[in-house]
Amino acid sequence: MPAPFDRFIVLADMRTGSNFLEANLNAIPGVACHGEAFNPHFIGKKDQTELFGISMHQREDDPLALIRAMDAATEGLAGFRFFHDHDPRVLAACLADRRCAKVVLTRNPLESYVSLKIARATGQWKLGDARRRREAQARFNAEEFQNHVAQLQEFQLHILRALQTSGQTAFYIGYEDVGDLEVLNGLAAFLGVPDRLEAIDDRVKKQNPEPLEDLVENPAEMAAGLARMDRFNLGRTPNFEPRRGAGVPGWVAACGAPLLYLPLKGGPEAQVRGWLASLGATPGLLEGFTQKTLKHWQKSNPGARSFTVLRHPLLRAHAAFCDRILSGSAGEVRGILKRAWKIDLPPPDRLDRLTPDQQAEAFLKFLGFLRGNLAGQTSVRVDASWASQTAVVQGFAAQLPPDALIREDRLAEGLAWLAQETGASCPPLPPAPALIGHPLAAIITPDHEATAREAYARDYQMFGFGDWRG
Repeated sequence: MPAPFDRFIVLADMRTGSNFLEANLNAIPGVACHGEAFNPHFIGKKDQTELFGISMHQREDDPLALIRAMDAATEGLAGFRFFHDHDPRVLAACLADRRCAKVVLTRNPLESYVSLKIARATGQWKLGDARRRREAQARFNAEEFQNHVAQLQEFQLHILRALQTSGQTAFYIGYEDVGDLEVLNGLAAFLGVPDRLEAIDDRVKKQNPEPLEDLVENPAEMAAGLARMDRFNLGRTPNFEPRRGAGVPGWVAACGAPLLYLPLKGGPEAQVRGWLASLGATPGLLEGFTQKTLKHWQKSNPGARSFTVLRHPLLRAHAAFCDRILSGSAGEVRGILKRAWKIDLPPPDRLDRLTPDQQAEAFLKFLGFLRGNLAGQTSVRVDASWASQTAVVQGFAAQLPPDALIREDRLAEGLAWLAQETGASCPPLPPAPALIGHPLAAIITPDHEATAREAYARDYQMFGFGDWRG
């Protein structure tokens, strides 16, 4: 039976017990772990600048050459330890390689944080003789610890997603289990090597065996800082909205200035397009971009600025309701709203019959529909006109993060700044086109505001929107 893997990578981080794990991997016949092979400051171990004939300079030019040399020079299964700040090119290659076994080593982040602080204070990163142990106490800093946790979580989530999306699995091992003989032999079985450990290699000693409160000089501050942390991310706003693409074909550039507009449907698009078309000495717009023509435009316009315009979620939902539902342009959705959501609307050609009270009631039901639609609870796809602005901007960012997010209530001021940035004279802002139906100010109630906040919770949170003030 062929071996399941050609090599392995230990995905860990500083102060997680990776030295101990490496020592025990190297005690298994047919397994060789070659340290932190891609540490940016050395190769393999501290002060070493070459490994298997590959120098640090050569590793920088071609990191995978070191893996090839490692495979060729190792009798048996070769591997190395990899931390979050090591060469990302290697991480991408190893996560995609099904012939590379993934071993994920984790530790309680508070323990690793305190251990890291002590190691930095003492300069002692590995202990072989307990008599030579250097002692110190760490000082807990809540903000520093939160950054430490965020960094670890980002690394682990990146690994998890890569494994999930490629249909792979890893061998997960906790700090508490690195000294468990049965677990280590289970790891050997996972790696596909025939030999097993008969005893633990304990030449690497635990450096800080005392309770955590004895290892910090400010335990009361630590307790208070931990109490303030949202350990289970209870404050997270759930998001079940589908991810959106960048929508490059809908992007618009000015002919008269190096300005690129990334329109948010349901926003003041007509106004901005009119302003953009009259910008600079050459009127007009460039439209219909592809990935290729966009890159060409960017190369031809060094120093260009890209932007989008945010609109208050309640006002934007009302614009979508008028433009897509009242008008009948989203006819299929209009029919579903009438049947399933009991929204009573006159035909598009008889909107003169619609009273403010009727529109207010229909719009409130539409907001209720949006709440379910954006949460993935309806059969209707999320239309670009009412998709959350957070999701749309995240889609933009996958291709090109906008230089500026302008708010509609300061649109003229924001566009004037962009014109100045690009050295173009600023034309006047065209008037906003009127919506069909009654204006929002004539129908709004506190219920509309409350339901909009529920439907667009992420937009209110991410962009800091308050109540709509007309």
